[in-house]
Amino acid sequence: MRASANRFTTAVLLGLTPAALMVAAALFGRIALVVALVGGIGLSAYVYMSSASLALRAMHARRVSELQQPVLYRIVRELSTVARRPMPALYLSPTSAPTAFALGHNQHTAALCCTAGLLDALDERQLRAVVAHELTHVYERDALVSSVAGTLAAVITGLSGFGYLIAGFEKHGDSEHVPRVVAAALAVLGPAAGAIVRCSAPRSCEYHADRAGAILAGDPLALADALRTLSGRIRAAPLPPEPELVTQAHLMILPPFRDDERLVRWFRVHPPVAERIARLEAMVGG
Repeated sequence: MRASANRFTTAVLLGLTPAALMVAAALFGRIALVVALVGGIGLSAYVYMSSASLALRAMHARRVSELQQPVLYRIVRELSTVARRPMPALYLSPTSAPTAFALGHNQHTAALCCTAGLLDALDERQLRAVVAHELTHVYERDALVSSVAGTLAAVITGLSGFGYLIAGFEKHGDSEHVPRVVAAALAVLGPAAGAIVRCSAPRSCEYHADRAGAILAGDPLALADALRTLSGRIRAAPLPPEPELVTQAHLMILPPFRDDERLVRWFRVHPPVAERIARLEAMVGG
């Protein structure tokens, strides 16, 4: 049921772009309408095709072999076997920020990425719990809809870069004004992109993945301990809120940023860590 709902949401997101362009172009005649339709379909195709790799590029991730990461490979293989699902491709990001995410169009093209900071921060028991959480996102197609939403959000926020072009066309343009033009554009486009991400990746997704992942790993307290550890590490050394990273943060088990940054607030979809930990501990207590 959840996987079917995510497929429907993905279709809606992909249809949103050409529909919005056609509505705007309808004011300018039939030719503009056709151009908007073709351009919108092309943009939707780009969003779908790029959605499986944009987050990996943003995190500078590289695919790793079993020889390079034997422990991670063993954990993912064991959990995939328990779930009776295909094993995803494994990637490693060199960043020291401790986080992980999964993406892909389906189980056969899925990828799981861990950062060097995550592997350094967690013991094997905690790592197993985090991997199980991310695999659940793949199995329920959360990774599909979140990847598409993240790419669409990146495209929208990227339009703020046209501020440089606009400023360049001004007759008396001053390069000092360019940052203000870009900031103004981002102030309009950022919340719109954030709304798309929040609608496609509600907080219930994380609660569900926490519970299902804890059941798959057979250890709810391990995931609770991992979330507690990761939260502390992120508070001590957050990443800068660069737009290409922030628009992909909803994919991650925890966003590696300070919560008080404006751009981060627009894209905030994760429930409070304390609430997630409490729910996991209740699974044992209950």
